[in-house]
Amino acid sequence: MSTQKESYESPLSARYADAEMKFIFSPDKKFRTWRKLWIALAQAEKELGLDITQEQIDEMADFQDEINYEVAEAREKVVRHDVMSHVYAFGEQCPKARPIIHLGATSCYVGDNTDIIVMHDALRLVRTKLVQVIRALSAFALKYKDLPTLAFTHFQPAQPTTVGKRATLWLQDLLMDLEDVEYQLSKAKLLGSKGTTGTQASFLELFDGDRQKVKKLDHLIAEKMGYQDCFAVSGQTYSRKLDSQMLSILSGIAQSAAKFSNDIRLLQHLKEVEEPFEKTQIGSSAMAYKRNPMRTERMASLARYVMVDSLNPAITAATQWFERTLDDSANKRISVPEAFLAVDGILNLYVNVTDGLVVYPKVIDQRLRKELPFMATENIMMDAVKRGADRQQLHERIRVHSMAAARVVKEEGGENDLLERIAADEAFGVTLEELAGIVRPENYVGCAPQQTEEFITETVEPLLRNYAGVSEEKTEINV
Repeated sequence: MSTQKESYESPLSARYADAEMKFIFSPDKKFRTWRKLWIALAQAEKELGLDITQEQIDEMADFQDEINYEVAEAREKVVRHDVMSHVYAFGEQCPKARPIIHLGATSCYVGDNTDIIVMHDALRLVRTKLVQVIRALSAFALKYKDLPTLAFTHFQPAQPTTVGKRATLWLQDLLMDLEDVEYQLSKAKLLGSKGTTGTQASFLELFDGDRQKVKKLDHLIAEKMGYQDCFAVSGQTYSRKLDSQMLSILSGIAQSAAKFSNDIRLLQHLKEVEEPFEKTQIGSSAMAYKRNPMRTERMASLARYVMVDSLNPAITAATQWFERTLDDSANKRISVPEAFLAVDGILNLYVNVTDGLVVYPKVIDQRLRKELPFMATENIMMDAVKRGADRQQLHERIRVHSMAAARVVKEEGGENDLLERIAADEAFGVTLEELAGIVRPENYVGCAPQQTEEFITETVEPLLRNYAGVSEEKTEINV
């Protein structure tokens, strides 16, 4: 048996997330970032007057991406410390720089700053995929802005809307999510170099008590790593509130996706709208005729995981002790990457489904017309009143006819014959042909078509112009 099949592998990595998101949370990305941070620290310390040479920095830069993993792994078995193992391995490659690698820093300098960088990189990828979903849904909404459909409140028939207008409700949720993503990215900060309890005591010692140089060190490191600033204060770690905020945003995206997923699954049950179904796809192992909504079901499943997972950093942030405690580490190593990997899988599915939604206008029209006579009674009654009829009398007659028609539908399984009953009632003075002209679906959708077009052209499209550089990539759905 292959050893590859003998050990557990997370389905989030094996089945759901794309290679790009998996690389962001990979060990290689992490350890390369550690080395970038060590180089940035050495450069900043040199610029602030410490005895560090350009030759030492150049030596470190030469091996920035050539990580000698075997040396680090062997060393970790001896010292049981991942950061110091990689300091040792880097020093083996850079003998001239060995004395100044990690100078004045604690493990959280590389660990926490890297975690922040990785989360921001992952959130940018989430933003890209959110934009792709919004584009696809916008096109769908415009295409079907005029197609009347039965709307539901409490999943009971209500006043009609249009298929496109319903899609704007999904879009609105995603725009709120995108706004949250942008806000979080707009306030991105690194931890910087804060020392063992956040007091920067080791750096104050290095710079002979020069507080301004210690302060400048943070800004130089941030600048070299592509950031505007660092957190003004911290304990040994950045506040775990940041992890909670990140996963709160991911939970919001999961909520939006789950709502969309539920709606599509209900519509697929009604045979009005279906997710894509490939020619050779099998819907059921027992029932060959079935077209199960596999993609949207998976979206709902992953979304549930993310929403629950977002509690992990919330509880962690709430239970940190003073300047540092290590009960965060094992939890955040699992909860944060897996939330991003799951959301990546969700958005891949969302793009795939919205790009290939199948709409059945005749089924939609048939269901709407079965319910529309009940909804049209107010208009029918008003037209009769204009011709001189008594409103109170007509209201009672419509009540009686409606109950009788409903009984035929519910108890006898027959067709809705309300219009025929009204046409046969002389009190209304209207023919069946005239009633057919009154009961036109497009007359009962209110402002839905206009609302849809205005929302897309005035809100969504101007927003999307800010993301013109985001490519239109086809997503592959695994398994």
